[in-house]
Amino acid sequence: MSQSGTAAADLTAAGTPLPQLWLLRHGETEWSRDGNYTGLTDLPLTPIGEQQARDAAARLTGVEFDLVLTSPLQRARRTAELAGYPDAETLPYAHEWDYGDNEGRNSALVRQENPGYLIWQHGVPNGETIDQVAARADRVIARVQAGCGTPADPDPDATPVRHALLVAHGHFLRVLTARWLEFNAMEGRRFILGTAAVCALGWDKRTPAILRWNL
Repeated sequence: MSQSGTAAADLTAAGTPLPQLWLLRHGETEWSRDGNYTGLTDLPLTPIGEQQARDAAARLTGVEFDLVLTSPLQRARRTAELAGYPDAETLPYAHEWDYGDNEGRNSALVRQENPGYLIWQHGVPNGETIDQVAARADRVIARVQAGCGTPADPDPDATPVRHALLVAHGHFLRVLTARWLEFNAMEGRRFILGTAAVCALGWDKRTPAILRWNL
């Protein structure tokens, strides 16, 4: 397996290569373009979003993935397909934050109505809590880190993954990144993530780290 422009693999104490988790946010939809909260509403990509997904393939060149996962929502599944991964495994719990009463509402309007509102602190009415989103993100991390002997490893006897790719959603991937780094989920607020952006999570020796962000 190859990966251009990246240092040699970091290893566990037993000499097993630690996994890298690459992230790909889905391409543009009408609601993401307009700044609307888009959780479980199953919108398609716009034509621009489809081209963004095709363009993302070049940013993944040189990486051979032994595990490719996608959210069940069509905007993520289509992005995975157009980026070159039509056989990605659908992961039911990798969907976007359930925004409850804010679903489909313009985020700028929500802040006009409540100038102090910050989803990371205040959550969403009648939707998921940030802790519930984090619990789903932790399940993804456990899946990717199984067999590598990290604190998140649920099965030391599992066959380790070397490179994994997850195609999913903005807020969910930001929460997942915070959790990979062993931060509180609220620290996902610090990681800006554009449509069809590519990121990579890995290690500095045995410390969880960001290798690439928002490419």
